[in-house]
Amino acid sequence: MLLLVGLGNPGSGYVKNRHNIGFMAADEIVRRHSFGPWRNKFQAEICDGMIAGTKAYVLKPLTFMNESGRAVGACAQFYKIPVSQIIVLHDELDLPAGKLRVKTGGGHGGHNGLRSIDAHLGAKDYRRIRLGIGHPGDKAQVHGHVLSDFAKADGTWLTPLLDAVADHIGLLVRGDDGGFMNKVTLATRPPKNNKDD
Repeated sequence: MLLLVGLGNPGSGYVKNRHNIGFMAADEIVRRHSFGPWRNKFQAEICDGMIAGTKAYVLKPLTFMNESGRAVGACAQFYKIPVSQIIVLHDELDLPAGKLRVKTGGGHGGHNGLRSIDAHLGAKDYRRIRLGIGHPGDKAQVHGHVLSDFAKADGTWLTPLLDAVADHIGLLVRGDDGGFMNKVTLATRPPKNNKDD
């Protein structure tokens, strides 16, 4: 059994925020793999289905980002899901927009959602899918950057990234983190310009 957690802020005002890319990825996985309907439980929206022959729950905490761990901890405890079977999808400032990395354990890097999850799980060795949203270049602009909406132009990399995550999540479920990253990288690579010299 697996728990996939998408991180974001609840409410219509945040839907298209960069900080909500984890919610967006979770929604796409649920759509692509025909999960059951969303229901409210653990101060979150939760649904379940199968990915690569494995029972999986997808969770979107309805607390704000800095309290995400409450829902994750309650859900993991209720279903007796070990930390090693938890995968968190979240925005990552330190990766260029459209890039993705999978990481097991480590620090929270200033991400309030991860900080809260660390505290409520009492452990850090869950897997994270770090979804690059790029850095604004100035620390003073970070707050505004993550809480602003994706621009229309961002769709050129955002849609392929979310599609690729949903398409290849089965590899991650089977423990092939490297294969998953490779497939997503190939799927999101810009097309080559075949102009004759």
